[in-house]
This record gives sequence, structure tokens and C-alpha cells, in this order.
Amino acid sequence: MKINPPQTLKQIASIIGAEFDGNPNHLITGLNEIHRVEKGDIVFVDHPKYYDKALESNATTIIINKKVACPEGKALLFSDDPFSAYNKIIRHFHPEDFSQKEMCSPSAKIGKNTLIMPGVFIGNNVVIGDDCVIHPNVTIYDETIIGNRVTIHSGTVLGADAFYYKKRSTHFDKMLSCGIVVIEDDVDLGAMCTIDKGVSDKTIIGAGSKLDNHVHVGHDTQIGKMCLIAAQVGIAGCVKLEDGVTLWGQVGIPSNIHIGKGAVLLGQSAPSKSLEGGKAYLGSPAGEAKDKMRELITLKQITEEREGREIK
Repeated sequence: MKINPPQTLKQIASIIGAEFDGNPNHLITGLNEIHRVEKGDIVFVDHPKYYDKALESNATTIIINKKVACPEGKALLFSDDPFSAYNKIIRHFHPEDFSQKEMCSPSAKIGKNTLIMPGVFIGNNVVIGDDCVIHPNVTIYDETIIGNRVTIHSGTVLGADAFYYKKRSTHFDKMLSCGIVVIEDDVDLGAMCTIDKGVSDKTIIGAGSKLDNHVHVGHDTQIGKMCLIAAQVGIAGCVKLEDGVTLWGQVGIPSNIHIGKGAVLLGQSAPSKSLEGGKAYLGSPAGEAKDKMRELITLKQITEEREGREIK
């Protein structure tokens, strides 16, 4: 999320009530999670395991819960609870808006020859391109961007909050979402799909990709161009699918996995690590399909031989 106008370190420190180390006039132009940060961004870290990763990242301002030396060219904000401090910044610059009463916000922009069927909810500042078809009872949350020639079937929801919580001793504390969803040109979304907005950046469905019914895409995930995703696939947050990936029915992809260009995951497969492109995968944990098939054949042969000996 970009902060407009940019804020100084002193101004942000005042908002969250934190001490700081750095030039008071050091500029902060945005905020982001660790996997998407760039120069000018602020990020938070609250676990020693990730201190170095945050301090060495592209972020130029870090909210941290330990007094450490400030890296050159950066600034630090010290907070006992960086998670809550980060949420406070989001709430300050991106307050939730529940004022909309109409089914289609007056601020939405809808392109030529686009068909919006009854019961569609379109939020604030949504952009929908030309020649789209939006079927009944689709929900499109604020700020969503939809390209040209996109078809969205009934019951699909674009832009719900990220499933992102910090476990406290008495409850789960929700990370506020301030990102968006981007659906590129020529995408088809089946019925009852759910595409969550980014926590602080974009969830993207690439041009020409096709999603079957009941597909879930988590926050900040990037799906490449010309991907094919069958029914009941679940993709967690911060996943990257390169162009031309195929996921068959009930595949499950955990967070922070990278699937290479042209890879195919056969039904009910689930990778435990990133996978190379250009290969077919099977099983849980997923391995190359040809190897998994050999394993299954060998297991069957061993079982049959053992059962034969027992019969004798």
C-alpha cells in the first residue's frame, strides 16, 4: 500500500507512539509485507528468527520489538507490539468504509458492452473493463481491478480479507488487509470462487487463466498467464504460479510455494516445497508423477508377494 502523501519518520512515530532511530525527516512512502517490500516501504518484525531478514530487506523503515543498531540508510521504530503498530498505521491511512448503500458504487467504472446481471455488488473504486459478463450474486469488494473480456460466474467473491491472524494467549488478532485483487484480460472465473485481496499488495490472476468452480486463491498470490485450475483447488497466500501451470481437482498449495512454468499437478496432489516447471507431479507430498507411479507399482508388487507367502 502506498502512503500518499509520504510521511516522515517522526510523523509515523507519533501515530503509533513509538521511539525511533534515524533521521526524523526520513521519508516513508508505503507499507508492505516482507516478501513484497521495496525502497520507501515500512515493514514490521516481531520474532528474533526474522530480525535479520527484515533488517536486510528492501524496506527502509522497520518496526521492531528489540533495540538493535540501525542499518545505514534506514530507520527503526521501536514497539513492544509491532503487529499492532503496523495495524494502527493501516487503520490510519486506509480506514474501512462501510457507508456504501447502493449495489453498485457511484465511484465504480464499468467498460463498454459489459453485462452486469441482477444481484451483483460492486464496491468503491472498482474498475471493470470492456465486454465482461458478471453473473448474478457476484460480490466485488472495493478497489478491485478487472480487465477486458472477463467472465465471472454466480456466487464468486473478489477481494475478501486475507486469512492472516496472530495468535495471542486469549484470541487471534487479525491483520488488517489493505491490498487489492487484479483480474487481467480474458480470465474466466467459475461459480463460488473466492479470491482474497492482498494484505498490503495485489492478488493477481494472469491474463487468459481459467478457474473452475469452488477455487480459493489466498492473499498476495500471483497466478501467471494461461493457467488452468480445476474445481476445489485451494491455494494459500503468497504463492506464485508461473505461466501455463495446470492444477487438477482438489490440489492444495501451501503458503510461499513457487510452481514453475508449465508444471502440471495431478488431482489431490499437494507440494511440500517449490516445484520446477515443465514436469507433471503427483501425490502428497508431490513428486514427479513418473516416480510416484513407479513407487505405487513397486509397493503393490511387494504387497502381492507378501500376501502370497502368507497364503502358502
